[in-house]
Amino acid sequence: MHDALVQLLGPTKVSSAKEILAIHATDKWYASSLPDMVVFAESTEDIVQTMRFAHQGNIPVTTRGAGVGYVGGCVPSMGGIALSLARMSQILELNPADGVAVVQPGVITGDLQDAAREIGWYYPPDPASLKECSLGGNISTNAGGPRCLKYGVTRPYVLGLEVVLADGSVLRSGSRCHKNKTGFDLVGLFVGSEGMLGVVAEATLRLIPHPQARAMITATFAEFPQAAHAVQRILNSGHLPSALEITDGFTLRAARDYLGPSSLPEGDAHLIVEIDGRQAAVESERQELAHLLQELGALTVEHHTNDEECEAIWQLRRDFSYSLRHTGLTKLNEDIVVPRSKLVELVEFARELQEQTGIAIACFGHAGDGNIHTNLMVDNYDDPKVRARAEEALDLLFQWILSNDGVITGEHGVGLAKKRWFPDAVGEQGLSAHAALKQALDPTGILNPGKFV
Repeated sequence: MHDALVQLLGPTKVSSAKEILAIHATDKWYASSLPDMVVFAESTEDIVQTMRFAHQGNIPVTTRGAGVGYVGGCVPSMGGIALSLARMSQILELNPADGVAVVQPGVITGDLQDAAREIGWYYPPDPASLKECSLGGNISTNAGGPRCLKYGVTRPYVLGLEVVLADGSVLRSGSRCHKNKTGFDLVGLFVGSEGMLGVVAEATLRLIPHPQARAMITATFAEFPQAAHAVQRILNSGHLPSALEITDGFTLRAARDYLGPSSLPEGDAHLIVEIDGRQAAVESERQELAHLLQELGALTVEHHTNDEECEAIWQLRRDFSYSLRHTGLTKLNEDIVVPRSKLVELVEFARELQEQTGIAIACFGHAGDGNIHTNLMVDNYDDPKVRARAEEALDLLFQWILSNDGVITGEHGVGLAKKRWFPDAVGEQGLSAHAALKQALDPTGILNPGKFV
């Protein structure tokens, strides 16, 4: 296979070196499976040639972006070819007149945001890993982030796609128009498909004018239910923040231990409220929100009124994950979603689960849309008995989520990590529909095999 691919693509685009195979065997989840070969595509034609070769030889192909997923989605569980799109990293067009960007899949999300900002425009989707994750990976998982409360997840920003199908044929779906109801939503079919229906080679993305100003209010509360109540009051009062983040006491204690006791004010729950828009409107809304939070019994209310201060708070928010890792425990990061009215019930269940299993649980995340990262903090995870207990705890968590009208993933995808809960999440007819789509677009099953379809 190596010699044939080298002849097809050239020696610089193909590798079977052990260290290269090892890099492409895993993501940020613990699963690992070596590919037989790594192909570094540099163009749509490289993807086409690779897929034709794989289709003729019935060889598994697992597409890979930046490799920073949390569910084993890009792990080549059946070996074969790991198809890296990291070298396809060009922003092909920034067009404010049309409000679009045309990009290759290996473009880092933060790089597109920076380039758009330089011309006064905005690409809102903002996964926490935006400085290292790729747009192709974002499209593959329909990635979200804190600002999707106001601006939405990746899907609304994908106007058009160029996709290489399993047999090497090229499908162009959507357009560069902001409204398009021509036929089925083929773009939506590929967004969130986790590399199992085709390989995204190019994307046309929607841009919007960049907000003139932004500001933040951060607040601490004595107890989590008070903070959750504040979330509802903020939204019921007519405010639509760009982001609304909540953090529980376990995470705050870990952050104070990692960052220093003065890094966060006192309190067992923390809120981040970000707003943006015209300067005068932001200033007025910031004062209204501060007054509302004080009325609701916040222990502290702090204002952050410029980009530098807001970025410092987002860095603090990102440091929550590092703080949890600093505990020495293995963090099983579950991006479950519940109806927003059940935030308190979720955290109460997490406390009950902690007492029942002896596994510490930390909750923080996107309170505005109910996407709370529920992190099981496991000691000595390499011990098979401990891992089995953690898996039992995850079973209980996901059973509770599904029985309370929630979903098992809001951002990370299903991948390998959540494969066993997928049938219960979508039901019998949902499984059949997924299987029918997979059969239609990838009849030999070579695209990212071994995952949930």
